[in-house]
Amino acid sequence: MSLASRLGIGFMRALAHVPLRLVRGLGAAMGNLLYVLAKPRRRVVDANLALCFPGKPAEERKRIARETFVYAAQSFLDRSWLWHAPEQVVAKRLKVVGSASEIDALTNGKEPTILFAPHFYALDAAATALTMRTPRPSTTIYTTQRDPMIDAWVGEGRRRFGNVTALNRVDGIKPIVAGLRKGGVLYLLPDMDFGRDQTVFVPFYGVQAATMPSLSRFARLGRARVVPVISRFTEDGYEIELLPAWKDFPTDDLIADTALMNKRLQGYIDTMPSQYYWVHRRFKTRPEGAPPVY
Repeated sequence: MSLASRLGIGFMRALAHVPLRLVRGLGAAMGNLLYVLAKPRRRVVDANLALCFPGKPAEERKRIARETFVYAAQSFLDRSWLWHAPEQVVAKRLKVVGSASEIDALTNGKEPTILFAPHFYALDAAATALTMRTPRPSTTIYTTQRDPMIDAWVGEGRRRFGNVTALNRVDGIKPIVAGLRKGGVLYLLPDMDFGRDQTVFVPFYGVQAATMPSLSRFARLGRARVVPVISRFTEDGYEIELLPAWKDFPTDDLIADTALMNKRLQGYIDTMPSQYYWVHRRFKTRPEGAPPVY
């Protein structure tokens, strides 16, 4: 356990009691500073935006890039109050909207459900909001942090409310499918590049992108409905929107399903491009013979 980790977690616990306006202001300052100093990561963001939005003027892409660093920093600092502030404070700052039938089904239903949660910066807020509001068993999949102390802190934060099981990616699919078939909820974030062995190539903004096909696979194996969750920053916290369940998903074609997922994801991103996780090297794995992006 490093001293830096202990100090960092202590800082976040203290920050949980600071007014949200000040937390967001600190995040904005950090984000703007990172935009200037974190040049390698900024090059990743710039490359992603150039590939996905070639028709946007360079100045607009620059604005989106700067804003995405701000949202990244603010979402990190917001974990202070999401994971440590009193429950009533957290609940007041998280507003769940959208399909009334889906909200009721999540709270009171028993049908296996996958919450398709794209990598918007508000994803931890969405997970907290939804686990606070349902007694149903839910599962999330995580990647182990290098520092054991940070790994434990993140795990505790994500399991803070509700009946949540956090599974490591190395645990395999059996416990995930078993949880779904018992009427559980899976909070799934499949829109990332985890290497050639775990992905299929499908278009993302017209560019072949290595994409996890897990949404289609788990929906089929778990006999589950797929409900998109779109999470947004607001001045007083976050808005988490549950969209109607997809009626035409899954099919027997895993690759077509994954392409459809990306196509629909593009529509969600287009409504708030700055809030998507562009700091990820989304096009790291390339088709055979394609030049590297980064």
